[in-house]
Amino acid sequence: MTTNAATDPMIGRMIDHRYRVRSRIARGGMATVYLATDVRLERRVAIKIMHGHLADDQAFRERFIQEARSAARLSHPNLVGVYDQGAEDDTAYIVMEYIPGITLRDLLQEHHALTPEQATDILRAVLAGLASAHRAGIVHRDLKPENVLLADDGRIKLGDFGLARASTQNTATGAALLGTIAYLSPELVTRGAADSRSDIYALGIMLYEMLTGEQPYKGEQPMQIAYQHANDTVPAPSAAVPGVPPELDDLVAWSTARNPDDRPRDAREMLDHMAGNQQRATGQYRTAVLRPENATAILPAGAGTPASADSGDATTILEPAAAQQPAARPGRNTPGPRRTGSQPGALSPAGQRLADKSAKRRKRGWIVLAIVVFLAIVGGTIGWALGPGPWGNVRIPEVAGKSISQARQLLEAQGLHTAKATSTRFDAVVAKGQVSTTKPAAKREVRKGTSVQIVVSNGPKMIALPAIVGQPISTVTAALDDDFQLQDDQYQFSADAPKDTVVAATGLGTDGTTVDLSKVETYGERGPVTLTVSLGPVPDVVGKNVDQATAALDAVDLTLGSQDARFDDDVPEGQIISAKAQDDPAVKGTAIDVVVSKGPTPITLPDVHGKTINEATSTLDNLGLKVVVPDCTNILCGFYDWKSSLPVSSTDPVAGTTVHRGDTITLAYEQ
Repeated sequence: MTTNAATDPMIGRMIDHRYRVRSRIARGGMATVYLATDVRLERRVAIKIMHGHLADDQAFRERFIQEARSAARLSHPNLVGVYDQGAEDDTAYIVMEYIPGITLRDLLQEHHALTPEQATDILRAVLAGLASAHRAGIVHRDLKPENVLLADDGRIKLGDFGLARASTQNTATGAALLGTIAYLSPELVTRGAADSRSDIYALGIMLYEMLTGEQPYKGEQPMQIAYQHANDTVPAPSAAVPGVPPELDDLVAWSTARNPDDRPRDAREMLDHMAGNQQRATGQYRTAVLRPENATAILPAGAGTPASADSGDATTILEPAAAQQPAARPGRNTPGPRRTGSQPGALSPAGQRLADKSAKRRKRGWIVLAIVVFLAIVGGTIGWALGPGPWGNVRIPEVAGKSISQARQLLEAQGLHTAKATSTRFDAVVAKGQVSTTKPAAKREVRKGTSVQIVVSNGPKMIALPAIVGQPISTVTAALDDDFQLQDDQYQFSADAPKDTVVAATGLGTDGTTVDLSKVETYGERGPVTLTVSLGPVPDVVGKNVDQATAALDAVDLTLGSQDARFDDDVPEGQIISAKAQDDPAVKGTAIDVVVSKGPTPITLPDVHGKTINEATSTLDNLGLKVVVPDCTNILCGFYDWKSSLPVSSTDPVAGTTVHRGDTITLAYEQ
């Protein structure tokens, strides 16, 4: 891919005062590779520059630097060399050896499949480079045709150690599987762990693809391909392409064994095995340049046996006896060609032998031409009969996921016969009632007219579910992991469930709807399961001030939301009266809205002057105020209800003063 400065600002830029960027070679997920000139050493290099939007991500920067460190530790003719690594203006880069040519992926797209000789030559070169990495304790983890470079001068090199890790370190990938799904080993799919045997598995898949032109596993979703890696056996290449030597079938089977212990332990063991096979097979895979049978040999004088009529097919140029004497200029007295006998035009014995040989060769040439034409006609006839003709082979098409009628149409269109009776099997990927596979399997080459049986999916095998809701997440995960596909856990706050216990479990029904797994007894094998785990209750912030509430919520990844204020006669000013989550149920990041107390409600003291003591007391009691009335000291007060008769003359505090519920008001009156 080419570009210019108008579309890529890196074109023409000088990096680190040394590398002049010339053009763009390729662009990937983490970085872009450019062709550049090292102005200091005056050589072309490839410079890999991390994408700008990833520069602030520490994890990506560390992975990018790891690639340079991993590759720089290695030196091998079949590995791309790393010259330099650095950063400028937040731009991280790696300087590498520039390899003009194509990738193995380009070669496969152009030729579809390779010959056994080509495939083994490429595999041998990749294994040699990979053996150097394995010997240094480095696992590549991203082997695929895109990372195998075929130089214009015939060199084969392995590059892109962007996912490499030291094999002595923990190579588990966690929740995210790194690498290309089509080449992931079963242990990477199921456990997320990789070692040198994982690289061997990827090489086995690459060898199958080189020999057949296709990857062994296909699917519309990555999970379908991953499931096949974990549960199926890679078929023999000869089943798809007749003529593949059995030694290569065995090599694919050995390197792609599902159990890592059944594979070569590293690239060196696999390379040594290939070398041993080649010696035993007397060069079966080696392309040799043979000397032509009818070669022309120029023999110097005295270097061999003199030519005779029985010297075979090799043409021998004999030096004339006159070569020992000075050459004479032709003239009137110079003799012409030496002739023997008295017959006109007779040749010398040596000349006659040359003439006889030429005639014999011309005759042989016509015979060879006739044989070639005859063989071409016969070969063409046989090729037509075995190809589009009645004796031809066809490849069984992929019909998984189709309806039965669609599958029959596709099979019969290839000249195959479909058996009337169908069989069934459990299938965790293909929906019930659709075609699961065929017998023989898809991609097999068979003779036209072969009977093919359609195998219909019964849907996934139903498996009894253990107790889930209310159980610890560790217990539930261990019980479900072998039979189902556990998705990323979801978390929520719950007042009813302790922290780290499962509060809900959901799956997918055959119609794609969500299924509450706590309400069913069985569920389909390998079906997706999403567990919802309790984070415990939302912290109680009622009675706390705003700062205390903020700290309590931050500790569990919640945030303080809106803050309303209101008067409250029971909650002191500044304390939280109530709290409510904006989401129900609350999850991490949910905002908690609160109501903060402004203290007791203010009251303007009414004017009760002139009202009787009882009337004034009733008015003030209704406002939540406490009333104090001094005792009457007049002797007459004992003879009548003086509180119902005597008027209030004043209050303390005076009318119009701001008071609050519970405050005390003293009434004055004239005795």
